[in-house]
Amino acid sequence: MDTENSGKTPNLSADEEHDINKHQPPRAAVLHEIIRQQGDQELERSIAALFWSALAAGLTMGLSLMGMGLLTSRLPSEETFKVITSFGYCAGFLAVILARQQLFTENTLTAVLPIMSKPTVKNVGRLLRLWGVVLVGNLVGTLLVAYVMLHLPIFDTPTDEAFLEIGRKVMENDASQMFAKGIVSGWMIATMVWMIPSMESAKMWIIILITYLMALGDFTHIVVGSAEVSYLVFAGELSWHDFWMIFAGPTLAGNIIGGSCIFALISHAQIRSDTNYPPKKTNG
Repeated sequence: MDTENSGKTPNLSADEEHDINKHQPPRAAVLHEIIRQQGDQELERSIAALFWSALAAGLTMGLSLMGMGLLTSRLPSEETFKVITSFGYCAGFLAVILARQQLFTENTLTAVLPIMSKPTVKNVGRLLRLWGVVLVGNLVGTLLVAYVMLHLPIFDTPTDEAFLEIGRKVMENDASQMFAKGIVSGWMIATMVWMIPSMESAKMWIIILITYLMALGDFTHIVVGSAEVSYLVFAGELSWHDFWMIFAGPTLAGNIIGGSCIFALISHAQIRSDTNYPPKKTNG
């Protein structure tokens, strides 16, 4: 007797069986393999291709600062309106991810799974190469867009002041808070990356949901935050020392731990645990 199918609904046609299988969500192992293959492809890209894509992503992430600033300057200053202004934060992530540009915090999961699957010195070197190039490209892009937004006559005075207030809000955190909030942010981005392959048709809503919650929670993100905080530096309100030591360093460490050391490691351990058990045999 087939014990696995003993509870199965009787009298299903072949077409009905096919419909049932089609509507089953993909197993975690399938999501793992999709993301692992994507990461392997990214690790194979040339330095030039990675850098230009990362630079474009850094520039595009300026849309998050722009979106929040424009909404903030056009709404009353009460804290309750943050539920609306936080939607501006989603703009940069939507544009970067849908355009398939290189975002560092995506690669804390995507590019890490191939290394966890095959932990060789060569693969670790490939990961560090990708991380280094993408991080530099992202930061150059965000610093450039922050400088342009401040120094070119693009926005009105209330919007310029809103940009400054956004940066000041980030810098209310000390280094330990930057680190802790960065862990949550890295974990949330990794969760988003893991969810997207199983629900491609809802990709836009997944991105909006995750990044909107990040904005509401004031969680720190190395790429968006570098645009927000460098705006203060270029305006003369903050030193580069504070930019790197209070914001960038702790936030970067937190993002990596949240995305790689927590989410990616646990997700990979789950898949390894599943594959340690051979499939059950059924009696004919």
